[in-house]
Amino acid sequence: MVGPPLDTTKLRLRPPSSATPTIKFLCSYGGKIIPRFPDGKLRYLGGETRVLGVERSISFAELSLKLGELSGTSASLRCQLPKEDLDALVSITSDEDLANLIEEYDQAAVPATPTASLKIRAFLSLPKTISSRRRRRPPPPPPLIVMVVPLLLQPLPLRGATTIRSRSRQRFL
Repeated sequence: MVGPPLDTTKLRLRPPSSATPTIKFLCSYGGKIIPRFPDGKLRYLGGETRVLGVERSISFAELSLKLGELSGTSASLRCQLPKEDLDALVSITSDEDLANLIEEYDQAAVPATPTASLKIRAFLSLPKTISSRRRRRPPPPPPLIVMVVPLLLQPLPLRGATTIRSRSRQRFL
């Protein structure tokens, strides 16, 4: 039994990575870059890490908006170049910077794996007030100090009060 003919126009083969219509950013924010103990190599610690997929033709302004939605605030974008350590982060501030970054990743793609998707390691630097608020808890309120101050009251002169007091003093002395 022979089935219906195969319609090859509906088959989609994955194009090489340079022609892939989408790119992915592995975005980390809210943490910090610190040296690793044994060898001093830099690593990212804490915060959040999320994946953001965007069209390859995205403008820097559109990417900034999407990153703001992702992190909940505006942030500056710094990316790790392929085959570089975290000490070589590049600031992305324009369409030209973004195009150059994508070109660097395209050139670094291994020809043996043309179907590998493009993932750019990105670090979002949050404004100082927001990043410090996320990392640190607000300071505790100052302790409540209650001071009891004894009030020195002058006894009201009452008739007979002095005699009662003087009699009670004599009993205890």
